[in-house]
Amino acid sequence: MLILEQLQRHDGRLRALAAVVLVGMVLLLAGLWRLQVLAAQRYARSEEAQSVRLVRVPAVRGKILDRNGSALAENRPSYDVNLYLEELRPSFTFEYTNRLLPDFRRAHGGSRPRGEASRKLQEQARLTVYSNTVAVVAQALGNTLPVSSERFVRHYVQALALPLPVAEALTPGQMAQFFERCLGTPGVDLEVQAVRNYPYGRLAGHVLGHLRRSDEADNDPEPLVFRYRLRDFEGVAGVEGRFDHVLRGRAGVKALRVNSFGYRHEETVLRPTEPGRNLRLTLDVPIQLAAERALARVAGPTTRGAAVVMDVRNGDLLALVSAPAFDPNEFVSGMSHEAYARLNDETLRPQMNRAVSGAYAPGSIFKIVVGLAALEAGVLDPQARHTYPGYWPVGDRRINDTAPAGEYDFRRAFIRSSNAYFIDHGLKTSRARIVAMSERFGLGTPTGVSLGAESRGFLPDEAFVARRRAQRNPWTEGDTCHLSIGQGPITVTPLQMAVMTAAVANGGRVLEPRLVRGIETAEGRLLSQEPVRVRGELGVSARHLALVRAAMVADVEEREGTGREAAVEGFRVAGKTGTAEVTRGRVLVDKITWFVAFGPYESPRYAVAVMVESGGSGGRTSAPVARQIFQALRQREEAGGWDAGAMGTVVGRPGGAGVSEGGLPAAGRGGA
Repeated sequence: MLILEQLQRHDGRLRALAAVVLVGMVLLLAGLWRLQVLAAQRYARSEEAQSVRLVRVPAVRGKILDRNGSALAENRPSYDVNLYLEELRPSFTFEYTNRLLPDFRRAHGGSRPRGEASRKLQEQARLTVYSNTVAVVAQALGNTLPVSSERFVRHYVQALALPLPVAEALTPGQMAQFFERCLGTPGVDLEVQAVRNYPYGRLAGHVLGHLRRSDEADNDPEPLVFRYRLRDFEGVAGVEGRFDHVLRGRAGVKALRVNSFGYRHEETVLRPTEPGRNLRLTLDVPIQLAAERALARVAGPTTRGAAVVMDVRNGDLLALVSAPAFDPNEFVSGMSHEAYARLNDETLRPQMNRAVSGAYAPGSIFKIVVGLAALEAGVLDPQARHTYPGYWPVGDRRINDTAPAGEYDFRRAFIRSSNAYFIDHGLKTSRARIVAMSERFGLGTPTGVSLGAESRGFLPDEAFVARRRAQRNPWTEGDTCHLSIGQGPITVTPLQMAVMTAAVANGGRVLEPRLVRGIETAEGRLLSQEPVRVRGELGVSARHLALVRAAMVADVEEREGTGREAAVEGFRVAGKTGTAEVTRGRVLVDKITWFVAFGPYESPRYAVAVMVESGGSGGRTSAPVARQIFQALRQREEAGGWDAGAMGTVVGRPGGAGVSEGGLPAAGRGGA
């Protein structure tokens, strides 16, 4: 107050100066408050963001089970050795300070390293500690472990806060050595990782598919920018690929807080992982195993073929086999050069699922379709007998018959697989009617099975004929002759042939093959169940279907039948053989041998389709494979305790009708 009184009493200029000083002090204090309080909070948040690294943690993958709960794909523990570089910092410093730095100063007249020289010396210290630590682990494990300076530097620069893998998949003996000799070694620790395991090896490899390394983000609903991603795998092909989104689960997130040097010093789980869900398939391990063994007996590891076993009542696939097989475990544990070469063999093509992706001429098994088309068209009297000379003339050429010259009615022509008889009636039926009947069976379109890369096969439909006509290469009578015996421009898959056979056996329902029965939690609780789907109805006379079924059982049981090798004592099998010729120009280059069948005849439950490339004939090569499969089915039923007849909800498709579980009607050069 005295100062103000003096200012008022003496000089107005001093009063103005005091006011300026006072305002300046207020502004200074406000600036300091803003800098120390508001800005400090902002800088703290920025520093925290720069010191936190988000890490994506993959979830444990769901299991793949057969219909009875046997694990076809599961997870096993893998014991891996990792280095934690933050724990090696004291060793890095010691190596630099007590060894490398004194050597440098002695070599450079006592001067200290600066700039690039200092950086390189520190990097050398880290590499030395790294290689020495790996050597300790290698000696303990009795292994030679790779030491890559490039890998270490890359990890140090890009992923310092994460552990550095040193050794994977330790054996029990190596684990014992590790605990005895490496416990207490700075920076070294043992971690357990879940690794995919296929306990049956090659069994159902084409159905299961395999895994490959994946560093891509999953489809989390809340996208996060991850600084690091732990090792993860994604499904490739098969159900591993088709249902990858179900099996992978939901990745977790953890935050690593690092110091100014990038070393980890704190870890927090932001979101726990959610394990993947289990898939329960319709496959039955004993039947799948029997089918694979039966097919492999044809030519061992060089067998090229496929086999399908389908429940005719609900479409369940009990076995889906492609040969040669491969072991999905090889994609997980690392593949040798020999294994890689074998998997990519251009002739055997073991990665191709022949049951689903392979499209082949059907040969004489297509006579089932042609016979039904002719019966429905009214051009075939099953009791009428016709005489043929052992061939069918086509212009100045002839199509030879595998059946001898003589008289044939429908039944005898079917079991002797007479080309002349079916060409005769195929011409009377017409290409259009044959194709229309084929389409009722679902040929020319994918079956809808829950696998990728399914072939649709091929039919000479109206569009194809029009293209031929536009190219001045019109469809001819000779083309219809070849079509009538399953040759020419027509291809089918083994799975399509199983669906066709099931439709004949079950009274005319064309079923969608069901491979996945349902999705379950990791604890085994059912979340969803796949319904039985009916794609359509054949819409043919029950009498005509009964005629075809009777001819099929005669093909297996009668002395003249070409399918005699498929007969099973105590289990009546009804089938049809086929051999399709593969030509290049006029040169025969291969034979595709077929056998399709259902059984037991009186109460059909199973349809079987067998295809073998480079076989002898359908009767000699493929029918014996089917016999072994039917024997396994009979033994499986006699043993009891399996749900072969489980149906599930039935769903009709457009053009088809939903049906109840029961009520099945009683079963009353193409060559053999």
